[in-house]
Amino acid sequence: MDSLGFTVIELLITCSLILTIAAIAIPNVMSALDAAKIARAVGDIHAIGTDVMGYDATEGKFPDTLDDVGDAAYRDPWGNPYQYLNFNDTKGKGKMRKDRFLVPINTSFDLYSMGKDGKSVSPLTAQASQDDVIWANDGSFVGLASQY
Repeated sequence: MDSLGFTVIELLITCSLILTIAAIAIPNVMSALDAAKIARAVGDIHAIGTDVMGYDATEGKFPDTLDDVGDAAYRDPWGNPYQYLNFNDTKGKGKMRKDRFLVPINTSFDLYSMGKDGKSVSPLTAQASQDDVIWANDGSFVGLASQY
């Protein structure tokens, strides 16, 4: 007697193979998506930083807000607004982004994304700042705070 269907054992083996392949592939896909979001944030920060520097070149001062250069509507890949701080508008160094020695990482302004967790604090060594995408060394470095 010939059977045209699958046995339960064959179906279980097929399902287990599919689940094993999915368990291997999904983490790789997720890390690729995270890397793509970081790359997009780096590109956006480069573009916004260039706009800010261009504003300084034409107006002789840095903008007070990103709205002055038309970039206030930009959102990072995680849906948060990009953060900008003009040092001329600050008193002291409290709000400035700082390296592990608590030295400001820029001389005129800070520009960054708060990263995947949407949280950030001034020192880059803090856990909440490790996933931030930052503009540092006055634009010489743009990337993850954890890599700075």
